Amino acid sequence: MSQVVKNKGWTVTMAGLGINLALGILYTWSIFKGAIAESIQAGGAGAFNWDMAKLNDPYAICCMVFAFSMILAGKCQDKLGPKLTAMIGGVLVGIGFIWISQTTSYIAWVLGFGVLAGAGIGFGYSSATPPALKWFPAAKTGLIAGLVVSGFGLASVYIAPLSQYLVGSVGLQSSMMIFGIAFLIVVCALAMMLNNPPKGYVPAGASTAKAAAKAPAAEKNVAPMDMLRTGGFWKLWFIYFIGAGAGLMVIGNVAEMAKLSMGEAAFIAVAIMAIGNAAGRVVAGVMSDKIGRSNTLLIMLVLQALLMAACIPIVGSENTSALLLVLLATFIGFNYGTNLSLFPSFTKDMWGLKNFGINYGLLFTSWGVGGFVMSRLSQMVMASTGSFASSFMISATLLIIGAMFTMTLKTKPAEEPLPGVMYQPGLGATMADGGEKVDAKKKK
Repeated sequence: MSQVVKNKGWTVTMAGLGINLALGILYTWSIFKGAIAESIQAGGAGAFNWDMAKLNDPYAICCMVFAFSMILAGKCQDKLGPKLTAMIGGVLVGIGFIWISQTTSYIAWVLGFGVLAGAGIGFGYSSATPPALKWFPAAKTGLIAGLVVSGFGLASVYIAPLSQYLVGSVGLQSSMMIFGIAFLIVVCALAMMLNNPPKGYVPAGASTAKAAAKAPAAEKNVAPMDMLRTGGFWKLWFIYFIGAGAGLMVIGNVAEMAKLSMGEAAFIAVAIMAIGNAAGRVVAGVMSDKIGRSNTLLIMLVLQALLMAACIPIVGSENTSALLLVLLATFIGFNYGTNLSLFPSFTKDMWGLKNFGINYGLLFTSWGVGGFVMSRLSQMVMASTGSFASSFMISATLLIIGAMFTMTLKTKPAEEPLPGVMYQPGLGATMADGGEKVDAKKKK
C-alpha cells in the first residue's frame, strides 16, 4: 500500500512539473516579438501592422494578468480543487493561442496572448504545486516544490529552439496554432493527474501528533487588510516591482538584443537565461537562510544594477561576442529568479502563516505591474531611440533605489512552522493541506 501511495505522489509531482514546462512559454515572448517585428518591416498583404512602440504590449499585459489572476485562481483551487483549476488554465491558454493564430490584429493579440493566456498561466501555475506537496512529508518539501516550480523557469530551454524552428518552418501564426492545440491537450491531460491524497492521509515520516501539539504558534498572523495598511508592505511591493520588472524587461527583449551578434542563434540566449532563472531561485533560498533575506536581496539588487549598467555599451553592438551576451543573459536571469524565492519568504517572516496565501498573492501583483511597466517602457524607448541603452540606465537606477529601500527593511528571524505547514528554504511557507488555514489552538 505504501508503494502505491509513493507512486501516486511522484505522478502528481511530475504532472505539476509538466504543466509548468508548458506554461513557461511566457518567457519565450522575445522570439515571437522578433517575428512580428520582421513582418511589420517587410509589409505586404497579411503582414502585421502594429505601432513598433506597442510591440511588447501582449507580453506586458500577460505578465500583469498572470499576477492578478493568481488571487482568483487560489480561491478557485480551494473551492474546486487543483484538477479543475488546472484544466481551466489549459483551456484559457489554448483558446488564447488558437485565437491569435488566426489574426494579425493588435487588439486580438493583446486579448488572446495578454488576457486569455495570461489568466490561463495564472490558473495553471497556482494549481501545480499544492497537490504534489500533500503527498510527501515536510522533509521532502524542498525537493518536491523545487521540481514543480523549476518547470516554469526551465521551459524556455526547449520552447525557445522549438519556437525558432517552427517560426522559420511554418510561420508565426501556424506556430501559435500548434502551441495552442498542444498546450490545451497537454495541460488538460496532466491536470487529470493532479489528485489530492484521501482525507486523513498522513505522509510517511510526518510529525507525530504529540510533536505537533508542542509546536510553537507563529508570533504574527496579519490579516490582508491590516497588511495593506503597513508601510512595510508597500516598501516591499516597490522593491519587488523593481526587481521583477527589470528582469522581465530583459526576458521580453533578450532575443532581439542578441540578434545583432548571434543572428538566428539568438534563441540560445533565451534558453540559457532560463537555466540561470531556475538556478537563482535555489541559490537565493540557501543564501537567505544563511545570511538573512534582506542581505541576500541587497546583494542581488546591487549585482543586477551592475549587470544592467554593463549592458549599456554591450547590447546592440555588432562587435559584441556571443559568449559575453549569453553570460550577461544568464546572470540577469539568475538575479531575476532570486526574486521569486526571496519575496515569498519575506511575506512569511513579516506577516505570518495564517494568511500566507492571500498575503503573498497581493504582494505578487507587483511582479505583474513591474513586468507591464518596464516592458512597455523599454519598447517605447527602443522605438523612439533605436537603442535599449536608456532602458538599461533607468533599470540600473531603479535597482539602486530598490537596494537603498532594502537596507531599511526590518524583518524578524523566521519562526518554526505550524503543524501542517511545510516550509521550503527560499520559497517560504506552503500549507500542507493546499491553503486551508491552520489554527494552532485546534491542534492542542
